[in-house]
Formats: sequence, C-alpha cells, structure tokens
Amino acid sequence: MSDLKKISIDGEVIEVDGAMTILQACEAAGVEVPRFCYHERLSIAGNCRMCLVEVKGGPPKPAASCAMQVRDLRPGPEGQPPEVFTNTPMVKKAREGVMEFLLINHPLDCPICDQGGECDLQDQAMAYGVDFSRYREPKRAAVDMDLGPLVGTCMTRCISCTRCVRFITEVAGVPEMGQTGRGEDSEITNYLAQTLTSELQGNIVDLCPVGALTSKPYAFTARPWELKKTETIDVMDGLGSNIRVDVRGREVMRILPRNHDGVNEEWLADRSRFVWDGLRRQRLDKPYIRRDGKLAPATWTEAFEAIAAAAKGKTVSGLVGDLASTESAFALKSLVESLGGVVESRLNGAMLPADNRAAYAGTATIEDLETADRILLVGVDPRSEAPVLNARIRKAWLNGATVGRIGARNDLTYDVHHAGEGKAALKDVLEMKNPEENHDLNTVVVVGQGALARADGLSILAMVQEICARTQSGLLILHTAASRVGALDLGCVAEGGVPEALKADVVFNLGADEGDIPAGPFVVYQGSHGDRGAHRADVILPGAAWTEESGIFVNTEGRPQMANRCGFPPGDARENWAILRALSATLGQTLPFDSLSALRAKMFEAVPHLGQIDEVPVNEGPALPAGDIDDAAFIAPVVDHYLTNPIQRASTVMAELSRLKADREAQPMAAE
Repeated sequence: MSDLKKISIDGEVIEVDGAMTILQACEAAGVEVPRFCYHERLSIAGNCRMCLVEVKGGPPKPAASCAMQVRDLRPGPEGQPPEVFTNTPMVKKAREGVMEFLLINHPLDCPICDQGGECDLQDQAMAYGVDFSRYREPKRAAVDMDLGPLVGTCMTRCISCTRCVRFITEVAGVPEMGQTGRGEDSEITNYLAQTLTSELQGNIVDLCPVGALTSKPYAFTARPWELKKTETIDVMDGLGSNIRVDVRGREVMRILPRNHDGVNEEWLADRSRFVWDGLRRQRLDKPYIRRDGKLAPATWTEAFEAIAAAAKGKTVSGLVGDLASTESAFALKSLVESLGGVVESRLNGAMLPADNRAAYAGTATIEDLETADRILLVGVDPRSEAPVLNARIRKAWLNGATVGRIGARNDLTYDVHHAGEGKAALKDVLEMKNPEENHDLNTVVVVGQGALARADGLSILAMVQEICARTQSGLLILHTAASRVGALDLGCVAEGGVPEALKADVVFNLGADEGDIPAGPFVVYQGSHGDRGAHRADVILPGAAWTEESGIFVNTEGRPQMANRCGFPPGDARENWAILRALSATLGQTLPFDSLSALRAKMFEAVPHLGQIDEVPVNEGPALPAGDIDDAAFIAPVVDHYLTNPIQRASTVMAELSRLKADREAQPMAAE
C-alpha cells in the first residue's frame, strides 16, 4: 500500500511516496539538486553535503536532502504540506561553502585530468561555486594506490564520496575497498594493498564524480569532445548490455554502459568495457586464398571465383559464429539453403529445438530476477558467464531472495544453498515433498550451457521445465553467445548438429572460432579477426566487426536489440551481409535483396518478432519429452572469462586480466 504525501517544493505542491527522500521528490518535481555522493543504485552515505536544501519549520540550518525522507517532514501549523526550498540565499550560501571546502585540497589539475570535460566537480563548481578561495595553507596530498591494470588512481583529487566503496561492496559483492582514518587523515584505500579482482570494477570509473579514478587503458588518449558517440549493444556475452561506443576517426577509443533497467541497469562487465583494443589487432583486412598450403593475399574476384570452383557440384553447409548478427545469419542461411545445404548455429553442442522458443529463450525476463523470492541456478556460473546478471541476482539476494545451485562450487558473491552437482540434486528438487508450498513464491530457474551443452542436455531441460511447471516458476536460459538466440529464431539448425554440418564438401564458416574443423572439407572463413577459424580456412573473406556494421542481436531472454554502426572496417573488409550478397551472384544463386533494408524486410517477413526492437515476446512452446540423464556433474562452459571470443583474444588488456586471474588461482593457500 503506497504512503502518498504532499510536499511543496519551491512553491509547487506535488504528491510523492512518503518513503522517497527530499532529493528524489525534487527530481520528481523537475528541480535539480546538485550531489556528489548520492547515487540512486547505491546506499545513502550523506558524505558530501552538496545536496543541502532549506526545510521550512525545520532546524534553522540547511538539511541534506539525500538523507531525509518526505514522511519525516513536519507539516504546516494548519496541516499544510511541508515546504522545501532549493533556491534561497541560505541554500546558495551553503552550496558555495561546501564547494569551497571540497576544493580546499583538490589539486585543480583539470588540464591534465582524464575526467576533464565530463567532470561533476567541474560542472557543479561552475554552477554552484564561487571564483575564489579563502584557503591559503598547503594542500594535503595522498598516496596513489595500485588497483590493477584497469583503474588508474590520483587520490589527491578524491573528495571521499565513497561511491567506489559502496559499489564494490554492495553491487559487485567483493569488498576490496574502504575508507580509513579520520578528518584530514581519511583516505580511500584497497584491502591489504591488493589489486581489485571483481569483474565489474570498471564501473567505479563511471561512478567517480571527480578524476580520482580513471580508466588506465584509456588514459591520456582523447578528450570527450573529440569523440563521436554511438549507442549500440554489447556482444561479449548473451546478456545484450546497452553500451555507448566512442570513436575518434576510425578507432574505437572507449566503451561505456548505457542505462537499461530491463537488461544491464547502468553497469557493464570489464571484458565488455575494455575489449576495444582487440578491435584494432589481428584484423583481417583483405581476402586470402590458400595456395600450396599457405594463405596468400587475393582480390575479391579471385576469392569468389575460388569458392565457386570449389563448390561446383559439391555439398555445402554453413556455421553461424557467436558474434554474427541476425542479418548476416539470415543471408548465410538463404545462400546455403539455395545451394541445397544446411546451416548450424549450436556450436557448443546444445541441441536446442529451433521451433520451440520457450525451450531455447525461456519464459522469464532478466528483470524478473530482481523481484524473485527464490532463484535456482542449474549448470550455470553467472559470475563468469554474465557478471552483470550475477549482480542482478545478488541484488535479489540482498532483497531477501534465497538462491540455490546445482552445479560446480565457486564464489558467486552471495550466499548460495548448494544442492548438488548433477542429476541426483535435480531429481531431489523435482520430487519436493510439498510443491504446493511454493505457489505463493515468485521463483525463477536459471539454466546455463553447462547443463545443456551435453548429450543429455534436452533431457535435463525437460526435467527443469517440469520443475518450473510444478512450482509455477519462470525459466531463464543463459546463453554464452550473443548470436545464439537470433540464429535459433531464424532456424539455423541442422538435423544432426555440427557433426552433420561438417560432413559437407564445402563449409561456409561465418565467424565460428570456438571449435576445430577437421581436415576434409573446403572451408570458407568469413570474419573480422585472424583467429582459429581463419587458420583452418582455404579462403578468407574479411568481414566487419560488430561495431562496424548495423545489425540486430537477440539477447538471452529473447529481446531483439539494434546494434548501430560506430565506424568502418579496415582495408578491404566489408559488411558481412554485403559479402554474402556479392558471393551469391558469383555462385549463380543471387539473393533477393540489394540493401540492408531490403534484407531486413525479408527477414521480418520470415520471423516477425525480430522487428519488435527492445520488446520481449511471450515465449511459448510445448514441454520437451522426458529422457535419460547420466550422472556426470554439470561443468561451467566458460574456461577463461576474459578470452571467450576472437576480439577478446586479440586484446592485450584481456590477456593481462587473464594472466592475473590465473596467478591468483595458482597461489598456494596457507594451512590453517
């Protein structure tokens, strides 16, 4: 039941929830209140005092609006709504005083600070500060701590807002930072001088309102006003986090998160944020043909003619890689099927049925996790497969949800009831004594590829579906590949899976780098990086990376999202759909579209829900038939969190993070 209260803000009366703070009520009224320490997704600290307002009838001094609830305000003498003022002389003087205090020890080194141009301290000093300081004593300095290869520090700039401490502790769930000392001796520091280990640590750079924490790989490379900013989608995992890519010239300079409450809130995993240097290295920028056992540069015409000669009178098939957009997958499927072949996208071996969306995209949304009372994880390690999703599960746990797990043991940053590692634990959950007790609980079951990418994966999924039916739970299937759900929507499946596709004489490999193609077939590799797939290829066609072409990706919950082009591919590389369209003419099976819009029209005609951008359709489908399950434990599918695709493997930052993680895990533990 809502507790609505009336409040007057600068003379305007509005009605808000009594649990809201004065600052939130001011935002609802359209009144801007400056702040440094307050953040709507973190606990309230009340450190900076920049959000001071005047409360009529309250104490004769300004009040911190971030720490006072509307329900605690005193009404007028005749029951009038409590009055709050944000623009009185008292408030103006208080803000100027707070700003003067904050700048007492600040080094004022804006010209060399990476935060310059997008700094809250700069903006609010201009808007609410004064142009002088009465402080003449020497400034305090602080020792810069080493937080690792991602976050750079200049702690003399720190204003002790503690946003970084609260994020690392509350959201990331890895309490590795804190504040020590009092008064002038207080400082933010890392625990026992150790570097940060969280997979979400880059978010503290965004949260820092000054230049105390900056992006170490991006340091001193560009200014924000030099960059062209493009809103797009992340493809490093199956979550589909909303991001902004900043480009200068032809180079991607940085990647930042965008807010989307239904997907990633406003957080981003480190491997998605810092992978941009992998877009520059090991790129394919011209076609190659294997001659006398060695790959040699060629023209597009020569490459197409070599493919046509190899495919003449032969059987063909296609493989859809983990980073392929739905448009390129649709173009490949159209071309290969016109040549009488089949296309396969389930490269990890999970034999999910393409005609049953409830079985490969699930029935729950990511946002459902936040309100869940109970969450069951089956064969999934969300911390390594999708760190932002893991933070969402932790948020539910902080709100009182209980989390159970069937699969390998590891630290997920929250308390987990470990039920077992395989079939026996799944059967115990299915045969609960009183399943009707769960009907009043909001429950979600999350199934990972560790349970599905095995020979009995469909039988495991059938048992999970039965658990969901008995307990009225939502089902969320966590995919590790950004392209998987979209390719399944398009029907990119072969009857016998990848082994069946590899029986063909000619294999069109669209960016599939996570497996080995055995000797025998003639392989045409189309992709952006010289990774495993390119080494096996007989002909290489250089394609665009995901930031260099417009495409639709469907995330793990079945939500189509638009990834916009941020730049252009290097050298002779071209957009993937355009390569396939040009190749189809050489093969004598010209595809029926000449533009991206025409391709999308055909694709939407075949699969209408792909055109419903940013909407999650109601996923329906029959329950899978029960089958036999072996006793093997569920194993997490991600071997190295930082090296899961060609772009990450080309990144020096990801290589360093992978090395540091391996070193930490290899450290011997002292006997207690």
